[in-house]
Amino acid sequence: MRVFVTGSTGWIGSATVDELLRSGHQVTGLVRSDKSESALAATGAQPLRGDLDDLDSLRRGASDADAVVHLANKHDWGDPEATNRAERAAVETLLDALEGSGKPFVIANGLSGIVEGRPVRETDASPAVGPASDRGGSENLALEAVARGVRPIAVRFAPTVHGAGDWGFVNFLAAAARERGVSGYIGDGSHAWSAVHVSDAARLIRLGLERAPAGTRMHAVAEQSVPTRTIAEALGEALGLPVASIDPSRAADHFGFVAHFFAQSMTASGDATRRSLSWKPTEPTLVEDILAGAYNG
Repeated sequence: MRVFVTGSTGWIGSATVDELLRSGHQVTGLVRSDKSESALAATGAQPLRGDLDDLDSLRRGASDADAVVHLANKHDWGDPEATNRAERAAVETLLDALEGSGKPFVIANGLSGIVEGRPVRETDASPAVGPASDRGGSENLALEAVARGVRPIAVRFAPTVHGAGDWGFVNFLAAAARERGVSGYIGDGSHAWSAVHVSDAARLIRLGLERAPAGTRMHAVAEQSVPTRTIAEALGEALGLPVASIDPSRAADHFGFVAHFFAQSMTASGDATRRSLSWKPTEPTLVEDILAGAYNG
C-alpha cells in the first residue's frame, strides 16, 4: 500500500515508517522542516512538506494514498484549545479526502480520561465528543466515518511508549531526577501506568492497517500496570540516585508538567487487541529499557 503518515519523523512515527517500509509498503510522510525532510528521505520514504494547519497538504497526502496513519498532534500544553481545534480540522480534512474510498485510516489517541477506577478496555468509548473536547473529539469523529465509506481504526497508546531515544514522559521523569538529585514518585507510588515498547507499537499500527475491521479500537499496551514507584526505583538504579517519595503538594515543583500525569493511574487492557490481530509484544519491558540505560541521557 501507499501509506500517508502524519507525524512521520516523531518518536512513534519514525518507528512506524521503518516498520511499514520493512513490510513492503510505500510511505509518504508529512514533514515541517528541511531537517525532517532529509531524515525521512534517508529512510526511503517520500517527504511531503506541510503541517497540521496546512490543510491542502493533508488533503493531497490522503488523496494520493491507499491508507492514512495520523500520528501528529501539536501537544501545545499552553494552548490546549488551539491544539484541539487544529486536530479536529486536520481529521475532518483527512476524512473528507478518504470519503467513499473504503481506505484504512488509523488515528492515534491516548488512554487518559476514558474511564476511572479500572483499566480501559477496547470496548470503552472515548467520552471526548465535539470540537471543544480533548483532541477535538477526533477519535469518535473518525470512528463515525464508517458510515462515510472509510475504514477507521483508533489506536490508543500507553502513557509510556518507551525505548532508547524516547523523549516522552519517562524522559522527563529522568531529567527531573538528574536535576533534583533524587528519583521520585508521588505519595506511596501506587499509581500505575501501562507501557509498550515503540517497536511493538509500530508493529501494531501496521497490523491494524492491514487487517483491522472498520471501527476497531486497538490498545498499544504490552504491560497493563507498572507502578509509578517501580518506575522511580528503576530510574534511581539506572542513574545511581536515591529514590524517595515526593509529597503531592510538592510534585509540580519536583517533576514539572509531568507531575499531573505521574499522579494518575493510566492503565488499559490489550487482551482484545492481541486476540483479534495476533499481536504479541516481544520487545523489552519498560523497566528493562530503563535499566539498560535508555534514559541515562
